[in-house]
Amino acid sequence: MTIRHLKTGKPAADRAEDDAKVRAVVEATLKDIETRGDTAVRELSEKFDKYSPPSFLLSKSEIEAAVNKVSTRDMADIEFAQAQIRKFAQVQRDSMKDVEVETYPGVILGHRNIPVQSVGCYVPGGKFPMVASAHMSVLTASVAGVPRIVAAAPAQKGEPHPAIIAAMHKGGAHEIYVLGGMQAIGAMALGTQTIKPVDMLVGPGNAFVAEAKRQLYGRVGIDLFAGPTETMVIADETVDAEICATDLLGQAEHGYNSPSVLVTNSEKLARDTLAEIDRILKILPTAETASASWRDYGEIIVCDTYEEMLDVANDIASEHVQVMTDRDDWFLQNMHSYGALFLGPRTNVANGDKVIGTNHTLPTKKAGRYTGGLWVGKFLKTHSYQKVITDQAAAEIGAYCSRLCMLEGFVGHAEQANVRVRRYGGGNVPYGAAAE
Repeated sequence: MTIRHLKTGKPAADRAEDDAKVRAVVEATLKDIETRGDTAVRELSEKFDKYSPPSFLLSKSEIEAAVNKVSTRDMADIEFAQAQIRKFAQVQRDSMKDVEVETYPGVILGHRNIPVQSVGCYVPGGKFPMVASAHMSVLTASVAGVPRIVAAAPAQKGEPHPAIIAAMHKGGAHEIYVLGGMQAIGAMALGTQTIKPVDMLVGPGNAFVAEAKRQLYGRVGIDLFAGPTETMVIADETVDAEICATDLLGQAEHGYNSPSVLVTNSEKLARDTLAEIDRILKILPTAETASASWRDYGEIIVCDTYEEMLDVANDIASEHVQVMTDRDDWFLQNMHSYGALFLGPRTNVANGDKVIGTNHTLPTKKAGRYTGGLWVGKFLKTHSYQKVITDQAAAEIGAYCSRLCMLEGFVGHAEQANVRVRRYGGGNVPYGAAAE
């Protein structure tokens, strides 16, 4: 293999040092919230968001007031996006069936898909108000049938962000809190004097939000471990540098630490894309963020073959993978580690982020190796059950069970089976049953 790095990003050791600092801050903050509850949450909100209302929970009238501030055009766009996301989420929900089957004469096994009973949906709103995140979490939880959906987003300029509140409300949130960052995550997961804790946390966020979710995992469920947004462009000479550079920088503007990677088998396209990125950064309004992100986390990797490109892409396991080649479906069939695929030059990652219907909460930091992104199924727990409906089955299964329990030395377990053999066997116990 002759894989060449035309550009590399920040060394892994430096990234690990940044992670360690975040970890320490989050640990202390969550401990404070658990100890002091509402008082700690209010202090954090004042410190980070300069926001300290009588109540962080919005009343019905406050929700209506926020919704009424949204323009007709913006509301129509929100409703269009939610219709697309609801449609796909409903198709996914309908694909998940409860089952019941007789696996052995007289033995019934089944499973039921039961919604998580309470979910906390975090919607980021720091540098950019992430209106779309409300659709992705709140609306998807609603389609899943979650009976208590709690939504939280930080204040913008000292008040609730109207479009975010509208998206939460129309998506189906039952409680809406104007609360951001670690304090929102901690309050929803741990509970306070005024906020009842939830069973599960979902939604993207900055490094501190992601780390808070990681530290709380186990105490509550989470959708996935999500770090800063990542994007990868896999391209050959069927596309040009402008579209590659645009797609890389479109995600680099998210934050100062958003990895963007070009994987190509064309050195010309690689060098042209580098030059095009320099050109765009001179005119991009979000260039301050995007240029820092590209400088520290941008990569360009040149391969000789499509097979090498595939191997590199699967190894990096990027959150978003934009494929623009003469064999997009080949990548679809052979990619196995990623968040979501965006196939062909007509689509793009922004479509998935905002409107097209798939969920934008996706695995980062190589988590695509073992999990997919947020979807309606994440809000459902598949629980199995069993029932034995004939005496003969109780005796026959009991005999097998008893012997297998004794094989492992579990005498008490075996007696659970033996009592059924005695009760339901009617003296006609099959050969090999436990000795009575």
